[in-house]
Amino acid sequence: MDRDDTPIGRVLTRREALGVLGVSTLGLLGGRSLWDPGKLGPSRSTADPGCVVRPEQMEGPYFVDERLNRSDIRSDPVTGAVKEGTPLALVLAVADVRDGACTPLVGAHVDVWHCDATGVYSDVKDPGFDTRGQRFLRGYQITDSKGEARFQTIYPGWYEGRAVHIHFKIRTDPGAGRGTEFVSQLYFDDALNSRVLGRMPYAAKGNAPSRNAADEIFADGGEQLILLPKETGRGYAARFVVGLEAV
Repeated sequence: MDRDDTPIGRVLTRREALGVLGVSTLGLLGGRSLWDPGKLGPSRSTADPGCVVRPEQMEGPYFVDERLNRSDIRSDPVTGAVKEGTPLALVLAVADVRDGACTPLVGAHVDVWHCDATGVYSDVKDPGFDTRGQRFLRGYQITDSKGEARFQTIYPGWYEGRAVHIHFKIRTDPGAGRGTEFVSQLYFDDALNSRVLGRMPYAAKGNAPSRNAADEIFADGGEQLILLPKETGRGYAARFVVGLEAV
């Protein structure tokens, strides 16, 4: 299988990339959390000096703009087949940060995509697989009045050279030439990976995934992109806050 995020040519800086796209310069912020993850919904709060820039990370070659609007991304919409794996309820909460205050960013287009329990992505051709025409573990949601995009998926698997990860992309207006775009990846604690991937169907793959520290992409700020899932009765649930600040 090809390496997921091998760059081709020179990687543009954030300012260069935004200039090419013709968009406003935005920063992705996080830190101690703009909203309290323990609450059911976000509330207005003040952005404090503890917020730090969340790093952008490579989109990789497996993004396909399916325009597949759905919250439950586990199935292939053509066949209805549902991918097996430990359930993961994922919430991405997006904030608009301006004038020192954070408010929910309503109407943002949030894409999520990742591999299945065996390390395979849908709708792409790779030396190790050809899944063109299938669209499992892909989808987007529009952030609601709380700035949240909710997804029901499975804990991702792994493949050679990469730590366990989930890709996400936030676009403020994907249909417009001047829309804002931000792309990054989410990771999990190594100990949790070992626990989950030691069970079926993941264990059938054998061996073990790369640890976060051995992943070259994770090394570029991945510690700021680690999910902290909570156990549920059937699997896990995680909430991750991202804030877009106009500069």
